[in-house]
Amino acid sequence: MKRLAFTILLAALLWTIMFSPQTAPHVNFWWAMTGSACTLSIISTLFRPHWWKKVQPDTANILLGVGIAVALWSVFWLGDKMSQLLFDFARPQVDMIYGMKEGESPWLLTALMLFLIGPAEEIYWRGYVQQTLSEKWNPNIGFIVTTIIYSIVHAGSCNFMLTMSAFVAGLAWGALYRFFPNRFGAIILSHALWDAAVFIWFPI
Repeated sequence: MKRLAFTILLAALLWTIMFSPQTAPHVNFWWAMTGSACTLSIISTLFRPHWWKKVQPDTANILLGVGIAVALWSVFWLGDKMSQLLFDFARPQVDMIYGMKEGESPWLLTALMLFLIGPAEEIYWRGYVQQTLSEKWNPNIGFIVTTIIYSIVHAGSCNFMLTMSAFVAGLAWGALYRFFPNRFGAIILSHALWDAAVFIWFPI
């Protein structure tokens, strides 16, 4: 648990530096996110080296991963429309999130999200944090606590919409890992595809 606590504190520090209004202007978000996610996934693999055994790159997992990404994008599309009706600040905060990609190559961002950021985040948050907490306590507590932590590390952005987005996405991926851990490959793929879809291919 000491190793896990260290990585969570590290994740909180890295995510705060990337998202905080005080520090974010001084770093390149995309390279910081890539480096942070990959660092955590490497540490996770050192501490728990067998996560890859749950990754099965077969047709069923590929189709499931695509389906999950489409469903999650649809949930966010609907959530965006509803939030605009309820909160005056919703759209400006969403636009701030999309402002992170200004001046960057969409091809480069797509590659980073598909092959590094998305997979690395799942390896760390679900493959290491949720799995470790599930074994320490039980799968339900592991799922709930990981979802909460995943949301909290985004709170340093002072962006309610971003934090809630992290909560909803973390809830979805965490629930899938809770009930279908052997579909980890599909979960990883869905995260990578959803990242690219919501930021580049089909912005909300």
